[in-house]
Amino acid sequence: MNSIRATFRHPQFRQGAAEMSGVSLGIAAWGLVTGVAMVKSGLSVPMALMMSLMVFGGSVQLAAIPLMMVGTPVWVIWATALCVNLRFVIFSAQWRPFFKRFPRWQRLSLGYFCADLNYVLFMKRFKEPRDDEGQIEYFLGGSLMNWSAWQIPSIIGIVLADVIPTHWGLGFAGVLALLGLTYSLLSDKATAFAAVVAAGAAVAAFALPFRLYIVVAIAAAVCVGLLIDGGGDAGQRVLARLRRRGSGPANGNALREQAVA
Repeated sequence: MNSIRATFRHPQFRQGAAEMSGVSLGIAAWGLVTGVAMVKSGLSVPMALMMSLMVFGGSVQLAAIPLMMVGTPVWVIWATALCVNLRFVIFSAQWRPFFKRFPRWQRLSLGYFCADLNYVLFMKRFKEPRDDEGQIEYFLGGSLMNWSAWQIPSIIGIVLADVIPTHWGLGFAGVLALLGLTYSLLSDKATAFAAVVAAGAAVAAFALPFRLYIVVAIAAAVCVGLLIDGGGDAGQRVLARLRRRGSGPANGNALREQAVA
């Protein structure tokens, strides 16, 4: 109990919660839309509540629910969910050095709270694992804020779904919330390039059944991200081209002078 109180009182815990609160409005809007969508799609209130609390993944929920409602084969739903969450494999690999000192059950518990914006904010703040910087407290502060910002509006949307009129345009509000969250994740040119590739792949594969264009887009983005982050020759060439296009003539001359030297 004392350790829990100490965690809540830690300055980094409050800092993590404060920084996550800056984007919590978009998360809350997305959670509300997802909660309403689950019930409007035909899920019972208990089933929707269980899915929200156990899955805790808005993109997976929005991708899987329409497939479930039209009787899509289970393997397609699982494949879609797997592809949507592939990014967490990369997140986990980046987080592992920070949390490997904890027992497995604690790492599994921490993994439940992992989310996209938690990852972005954490990695911007901490460059390497250290025990004296309050890293776990910062993670917990941001994660609990993110979890609350998602779950509370999602539960409200589930419980009040039959009261909220469809003509309120919640679908469009959800799209706006997703666009806002997506824009906040475009932190560099490599990420933006992967997003453009994913968008192009989705448009090209839009005619596929069972909304498989989502799977195609995610697979394309993950492949591009792994190619660039892997440091291979092809990835380095892509990064070099992106840097040249954004660097201007002066920086381009500097790069050439460094290469000659």
